[in-house]
Formats: sequence, C-alpha cells, structure tokens
Amino acid sequence: MASASFLKSSPVLDKSEFVKGQTLRLPSASIVRCRSAAPSALTVRAGSYAEELVKTAKTIASPGRGILAMDESNATCGKRLASIGLENTEANRQAYRTLLVTVPSLGDYVSGAILFEETLYQSTTDGKKMVDVLVEQKIVPGIKVDKGLVPLAGSNDESWCQGLDGLASRTAAYYQQGARFAKWYEICFSMFLKTPTFCNHYFAT
Repeated sequence: MASASFLKSSPVLDKSEFVKGQTLRLPSASIVRCRSAAPSALTVRAGSYAEELVKTAKTIASPGRGILAMDESNATCGKRLASIGLENTEANRQAYRTLLVTVPSLGDYVSGAILFEETLYQSTTDGKKMVDVLVEQKIVPGIKVDKGLVPLAGSNDESWCQGLDGLASRTAAYYQQGARFAKWYEICFSMFLKTPTFCNHYFAT
C-alpha cells in the first residue's frame, strides 16, 4: 500500500523577506512525499490450459491483424444469399463460407475468426475442414455460443439472448472440434425510450 507524509508550512511572510524589485516566491502550502510499495503481481490460473490460453490470446492480439466475424446464423446467411438470387440451402451456405476462409493471404490480416455452429462442423467445397483451413493460416477459430434473441418475460417488449442452458457441455464439444475462443452476444432491445438498451459483446478464450 502506498504511504504518504504531509509537511505543512505557513504561507505568511515576514517583512524582512520582501526584496525590492524582485518577485516573491511564496513557500508551498504543503509538501507531499509519497512512497509506493513494491507492485504486487496478479496470478491467474487456468490449470492445464494455461499455456494454450496465453498462446491464443497472443495470437488474436498480434499486431496488424483483427477478428473476422463470420458467425451469421443460417437465417442471416440466407439474406446474404437471397440478395444474389440464391436459395438458403446448406450447400450454398457452404460455398459462401468457403469463399470467406479461402481468401488469398487472409492470415496476413485476420488473427481470429468467429464461426457459427454449423460452420465449425462444416468442410469447404473441396472437402477440407474449415477449422483446418483457418489454423493453417495461423487464424484462431472461435465460436458464437449464444442461441439468439427471445422475448424477455415481464418486460416492455424487450428481448434477450438465450443459450446459458447447456453452455458448459456445448463449449466442451466446441473445443474438441477446434474452437479456441468464444463470443457471447447480448442485446436487450425495447421500442420504449424509457427502457435502457444494452448491446454488449463478450469474448472469452
């Protein structure tokens, strides 16, 4: 804990201290001397995953690269496809996502990619796992773990994200599939101005 001692001196000057033609410097009203204790280290334990956790965090935060959010739900992906006249089928979603993960030099600019659950278990149109395509480019695969919006009971037409039920077992399965970080998207929305609106992203490795 930091400690401090205060020494006070009187700001009142005696006449003998006046010097004609010179600017007077009043003594400081207080002199503060601070002495800080040695900084303490915060230890975070992640068990057998500690080294992997640090490696994942360093990779995602590597300079000059960012996170690619390609975690559109199947319904949202369908809107992308509809804009170019294609049906919302698994094959078309696969082709769309293959296009994203096989962009030349993608790993030079992207350090992590958030995937939708279907994408995590999906292969490219060439039959290669999308997770493997990302890892080969030194891109960390991530996973969206919330289950979308549902009405919030007892509220003024607000919605909230579901997905806490079964989260532990799902994330364990996602890890086995290759995901190394997760995103939880929480949004509470209301048409009433008097009701707060929250929109938060939570990332965890």
